Amino acid sequence: MAITPDSLMTLEAYSKFRKANKAQHIARRRLRSVRLGEHLNLQFEDEQTVRIQIQEMLRIEKIFEEEAIQDEIDTYQPLVPDGSNWKATVLIEFPDPNERRRELGRLIGIEDRLYVEVEGYPRAYAIADEDLDRENDEKTSAVHFVRFEFGSAARRAVLAGASVKLGCDHTNYPAHTTIPAETLAALAGDLKTPA
Repeated sequence: MAITPDSLMTLEAYSKFRKANKAQHIARRRLRSVRLGEHLNLQFEDEQTVRIQIQEMLRIEKIFEEEAIQDEIDTYQPLVPDGSNWKATVLIEFPDPNERRRELGRLIGIEDRLYVEVEGYPRAYAIADEDLDRENDEKTSAVHFVRFEFGSAARRAVLAGASVKLGCDHTNYPAHTTIPAETLAALAGDLKTPA
């Protein structure tokens, strides 16, 4: 379902909804997140997580004007998967500011070295930061937006229950993990059966 201004709650309605559903939203976020090594957290987005993100931005910024609401929708709508892909917010987490600064310098290009590997199929590398470049010659950003595109056969395999690894082959951050079954079941719901 496309997110439109009419499909969003008013600030007042969202405030009540937020209080009543906070624990449920946190649990959904946790289910759709995969830690990769010690310092990477991929939060896989869907229509519901993006909708809540937009509502949060409207609440925080106290946005109620139609044009500004549409701007928020236009910013976040591209994060909703479209049936042939998974989309994720990548968080590079280093609590210490000095360590973070140093490591972000060492991890330039990491967003392009992330991949998903469906059992029996080649790796699908992330397509990163399609909205704007998030790194420079000195460092990468602590936040990236990535898309993993699946071919028809790999999509069928995921929907049939194949295991999927999430990995990174950046020289300074080699890591991989098998996506847990419960999370994989949630993410499989983002994919449509190919025609």
